Amino acid sequence: MKAMILAAGRGERMRPLTDHIPKPLLEVAGKPLILHHLQALVASGIKDLVINHAHLGEQIEAALGDGGAWGASIRYSPEVQALETGGGIFRALAWLGPEPFLVINADIWTDYPFSRLSLEVDKLAHLVLVENPPQHPQGDFGLQDGLVLDAAPVRYTFSGIGLYRPELFAGSRDNAFPLAPLLRGAAVQGRVSGELYRGVWFDIGTPARLQAVRRFATDKPEM
Repeated sequence: MKAMILAAGRGERMRPLTDHIPKPLLEVAGKPLILHHLQALVASGIKDLVINHAHLGEQIEAALGDGGAWGASIRYSPEVQALETGGGIFRALAWLGPEPFLVINADIWTDYPFSRLSLEVDKLAHLVLVENPPQHPQGDFGLQDGLVLDAAPVRYTFSGIGLYRPELFAGSRDNAFPLAPLLRGAAVQGRVSGELYRGVWFDIGTPARLQAVRRFATDKPEM
């Protein structure tokens, strides 16, 4: 399986921390967020990676190089202006290949076991959902019998971890666009599966949340 780490966000809510360093290089437990993902992916047997970047992206390339130091092989997909989640993935499709591929947001921190994901997914997408955090109480999607629902009385938050078939992006163009409308459209057609993960997961969107993760990591040094 190939994987893509989405690392092109500007991190406006993290300013001034992100004025001089891209958000994926902010450190938790002594190493950059994006390195936690890289090492977890390699440990799960996923070594062929694509990383997109925009704001201060050259720092990400300098920090990770070709990935060989951690047993990975990295291709970079630089964006002059960030293409949003959908556009960033679409531009990298040629490198991700014809099989289902994993995508993870760089600005989360989790112990999700990537090895549980399988290339045998029979839907256009498979989403990892989590319980709604305080900053996102309304959630994003419902979940029933393994199917992701766009409309449901009980909704969960999309974790930023998903497995996608290239066909999900059929008809898209090489420009900036969000991923969510594609997922919602496919969910309405019953073509998105999902799971609820109850392990460790943090969305690191503000300095306060970054500090919360750092405190948690201090108490859980085994992660």
